[in-house]
Amino acid sequence: MTGIEDFRKFYARLMAANAGSPDPRLQTVFAEVPREAFLGPGPWTIIAGNGKITTPSADPAHIYQNVLVALDDDKGINNGEPFLHAMWIGKLAPRPGEAVCHIGAGTGYYTAVLARLVSPGGTVTAFELDKKLAELARQNLEAYGNATVVHGDAVTSPLPPSDIIYVNAGVVAPPAGWLKALRPGGRMIFPWRPAERVPFAVMVTRGEKGFACHPFMRSWFIPCVGASTADSAAKIPTREEAARSRSIWLIEDRQPDSTATAIFEHVWFSSETPSARD
Repeated sequence: MTGIEDFRKFYARLMAANAGSPDPRLQTVFAEVPREAFLGPGPWTIIAGNGKITTPSADPAHIYQNVLVALDDDKGINNGEPFLHAMWIGKLAPRPGEAVCHIGAGTGYYTAVLARLVSPGGTVTAFELDKKLAELARQNLEAYGNATVVHGDAVTSPLPPSDIIYVNAGVVAPPAGWLKALRPGGRMIFPWRPAERVPFAVMVTRGEKGFACHPFMRSWFIPCVGASTADSAAKIPTREEAARSRSIWLIEDRQPDSTATAIFEHVWFSSETPSARD
């Protein structure tokens, strides 16, 4: 019979192929990190469209495919779509020695993937607001010495200086503190949800002249507590305006102008690249 290692290796090949990353370590890491160790005891609840399916047994072979596994059904929290996370992590291209901040870590599965990708020498600080999930993440990540779990609010707490910020909760705009925490050359991916019908994943890169951004696909995540509601004075973008955004600015550094596609209390989005503003 086929062993679990064969299922993991094939799953990892699927993840790497979907990610399209040139880094061969991505496949290696997805094969090595045991997904079942972060899901609690089986059988597991699989989310399929608007329905749910329970795996026929606790055999981990059932969860080595591109399926959403429920973590807290009442709160709508799941383990995330593996294809999506593999692609996003591939775009961030974590390197050994880098510092990562993972916001919305859940039970720590993708935290573990990131921890392996920045080893040796790198670190991952994982924020999780839900107390139960944070405790489970701490337990699950005990074998990953370079990962630290913080049970706290990443919106109001200062983030450590980071080469990568990986956000797994939807925000109307990234808090100014997240942008400031990015080191030069740092990358951030966050789910942007300024309006119900404007759901984008956005890649941000900090350069010498500001923060370049690129909305690259649609995405739906649970709302980020404390950062999912816009103030009444905000300029909310249409889907077309959001898609045209190419830079993000701190209002304390630059005031919004005619290129603004979205304006919030502390940050605004522009249709121009940072270099075009010189």
